[in-house]
Amino acid sequence: MDRSPVRFDMKKPPVRTKWYLRPLTWLLSAPDVWKHHAIIRRIGTEDLKPPYVLLCNHNAFLDFKVATMAIFPHRANYVVAIDGFIGREKLLRDVGCICKRKFTNDVTLIRQLRQVVDNGDIAVIYPEARYSLCGTTAVLPASLGKLCRLLKVPVVTLMCHGHHVNSPFWNLHDREVSPTEAELRLLLTPDELRELPVDEINRRIVEAFQYDDFAWQRERRIATPYAGRAEGLHKVLYQCPACGKEFHMSSQGAQLRCEACGKSWTMSEYGELSADEGETEFSHIPDWYEWERENVRREVEAGTYSSGVLPVRVDSLPNAKRFLPLGEGTMVHDMDGFTVRGQDAGGQPFEMLKPVPSLYSCHIEYEYLGKFGDCVDLNTLEDTWYIYPHDAPFSVTKMALATEELYYAHRRSIGRPCKPGLA
Repeated sequence: MDRSPVRFDMKKPPVRTKWYLRPLTWLLSAPDVWKHHAIIRRIGTEDLKPPYVLLCNHNAFLDFKVATMAIFPHRANYVVAIDGFIGREKLLRDVGCICKRKFTNDVTLIRQLRQVVDNGDIAVIYPEARYSLCGTTAVLPASLGKLCRLLKVPVVTLMCHGHHVNSPFWNLHDREVSPTEAELRLLLTPDELRELPVDEINRRIVEAFQYDDFAWQRERRIATPYAGRAEGLHKVLYQCPACGKEFHMSSQGAQLRCEACGKSWTMSEYGELSADEGETEFSHIPDWYEWERENVRREVEAGTYSSGVLPVRVDSLPNAKRFLPLGEGTMVHDMDGFTVRGQDAGGQPFEMLKPVPSLYSCHIEYEYLGKFGDCVDLNTLEDTWYIYPHDAPFSVTKMALATEELYYAHRRSIGRPCKPGLA
């Protein structure tokens, strides 16, 4: 591997969307929005004109298409992770995308967003920084309130409902859920940003970001008759509530099963789980997920959390051209954070350390690109490593939960606990 590949130019100024691409973005978005009969409600934004900050929740690619329709014909710049630029950097820059490496503190991005609003455009941010794992709110960065105050323009939220149950992160097949819903809401005015304390700005943002896609589906009785609706769910629900064993769950069709004790659950057309025999421990998928979080928290509080030493394949993404195989190595995720070490094909060592205080959450993928399985991606300001464990029992979902719980525990230990919903 080239030890000095060209790095993505993160400092390049954002491009205002080319005039000839603006109708194209609408044309590419409209068919899916119409297909799902998306209902977009405008609350306090009926006459709002740019510039403003648009904060959006994040469950599926459909989010971007609904956002495009909601703000059309106004011009926007979108913050997008670097893997979205692979093989199409020029196009994404020309439609207004700004590149970001996930879960890094990037002051350059602040300057770029300042330029967007100074241009009179919309700065579109997905502050959860990843697709939701089970259709509920992910942790938000505590710096969000300060950023919004710094930009001095109205803050608007776009909260979409139905996108996770239509195309969940653990199985992206489109289930043709219809109708979906979204609210485009004015959350904070420039006067409020100037007058309110940052804690109150953050509190309002966190409150606006509370959502639960499976509860939304249940309440509206919107069916997903897709026969394989539970396939992949074991990636999120990795621990059996009946026997407590981890990493023995499987899924097929509409059924979730523990291969250790044999207990199984069926997922209804309305997204609810029921045990095929005996007690239904969790009918609501997010409740099962939060139970797993509680179990991880106990390990962290006891000081025993560890993934063990996992053999891994590591790919690097220094730019938007392609992934570069870095080599084989090991990864440990434990009470000290992430430690990744290995050697490339030329025998040169590589290493990435992510101590607990440096990472409030992490990005994971399931069966990423259909190549090497589940992975964790860890970032510096200059590189992104996609790390694929293999030949050992593991769950990247547990690693994601543990990353957050380790960070929360660290903050408590220094007398600066995180506020609810923030990191």
